[in-house]
Amino acid sequence: MEFLVEFESHIPPGTPADEIQPRYSAEAAGSAELAREGHLFRLWRRPVAHGQRTALGLYRAANPAQLNDILGGLPVHD
Repeated sequence: MEFLVEFESHIPPGTPADEIQPRYSAEAAGSAELAREGHLFRLWRRPVAHGQRTALGLYRAANPAQLNDILGGLPVHD
């Protein structure tokens, strides 16, 4: 099955700057791994206001439960 997923990422006020980039780098590495595994087919990042990030991803999973597991494993899920 294919799933079109929209993400919004907000950095909580007071988050130390040195914590932000490593998490986004880990997210990029996790996304690359999902692409190698065949779960992430396409990913689009959309322009937004400073301090926010949005993305639209086309994922492949056997069912919604597997998709939830895949997305739950991404570093910035929480």
